[in-house]
Amino acid sequence: MISERHPLRQLFHEVVADCYATHSGITDPELTSYVGDLLTEFTAAENLYRIRDAEGRPVKALHEMILAADPVYGAASSFDQEREVRRHIGDYALFATGMYPESTQLWRHSGEDGFVEMVRAGKESYYIVSQFDLFEYKDEAPLFARLSAEFERCMYGLKRVREELDRMGGGMIQ
Repeated sequence: MISERHPLRQLFHEVVADCYATHSGITDPELTSYVGDLLTEFTAAENLYRIRDAEGRPVKALHEMILAADPVYGAASSFDQEREVRRHIGDYALFATGMYPESTQLWRHSGEDGFVEMVRAGKESYYIVSQFDLFEYKDEAPLFARLSAEFERCMYGLKRVREELDRMGGGMIQ
């Protein structure tokens, strides 16, 4: 985990807050902080692909991630695990559609456009996470409801974050 004071985390928090406020009209500090943390954590590939199959290999296909989240017919051993996998799907979908929308065709499964499929899975997953609104999850639930409701605006904000990071780094993000 990258420390709270690491310059990369601070950079992502600042750029996300600025781009979201300027371009998406989102001034929610809890939401922008979450997205800044998401970008920071996804700089490590093992965090981007943290869902594993039974053999320990990273699960990269969207439909396999969704199956891994199912506690009845899939691999999730509990509702807590379902919540964690669904949270990751939401994070992964937001990251992919916002930062690298051109790559979403790689995840096409259902016959429809991969981008549309990814957006739907992200929104749905954040919504499901928001429904875990009791006990230890009660305080976080409203954030995930906002992430679901504002998914497209968050996605657009990340597109602008990528543009800003490209501008700052001379086109280093590819």
